[in-house]
Amino acid sequence: MSGRQRKVVCITELRQACRTCSLQELCLPMGLAAEDIQRLESIVGHKGPLERGRHLFREGDPFQSIYAVRDGALKTYSIDADGREHVLGFHLPGELLGLDAIYPRVNRCSAVALSNASVCVLPYDRLSDLAHEVSGLQSQIFRLLSKDLSISANLATDHTAEERLAGFLISIAARSGAGTELKLVMPRRDIASYLRLATETVSRLLARFQQEGYVEVHRKNLQLLNVEGLRRLGGSFELTGLASAIRRPLRG
Repeated sequence: MSGRQRKVVCITELRQACRTCSLQELCLPMGLAAEDIQRLESIVGHKGPLERGRHLFREGDPFQSIYAVRDGALKTYSIDADGREHVLGFHLPGELLGLDAIYPRVNRCSAVALSNASVCVLPYDRLSDLAHEVSGLQSQIFRLLSKDLSISANLATDHTAEERLAGFLISIAARSGAGTELKLVMPRRDIASYLRLATETVSRLLARFQQEGYVEVHRKNLQLLNVEGLRRLGGSFELTGLASAIRRPLRG
């Protein structure tokens, strides 16, 4: 099969309408009328697959769109004046990125795929016009902006390393919908940067959590053995407000 044929197949696979997308409840306001979903579909584009390590956008790029993750995972990061990378967030299916660029009209960070990924592309100017006409769409955008601000504020608060890592694991489990069995596509150094910890601290704490029966770790695969214990250990370091959404596997 030629490269061009493979590209056509990939694009065809990505053209799934909003109304049949499994992420609809995460991206769209509840109860959106069918005709309004159709209007939204008319402005939504798709991009992908993005191979691991490929950038969706870079810091300083002109702001044109916000993005909803369809598959895979991305991270956002910035580079300081000394050339050090600072991880700002991890973005999983159903989550938006690019919201922080609305005000300055340039991207304030870079976004790169942590695994093969695809995204929905929502041109902001067209989305903004539509939000004035579709009831609930504007409030959904505000809600997602508020969520990002809340997470950023919590990261800036004073919490111990144990609280940060335990809260992070609970957050990822709830957001990914994978129950208690996780695959951490982000390397330990990225987790450490995001939590404002040293990489050695994250590795040491994961080993300790395993010794104490909170988790079982096999390289990037991690199983939460004691969700309630992790929740207590995380204390008030809550990144999503979704900790109760973790599904436990059924035991036969």
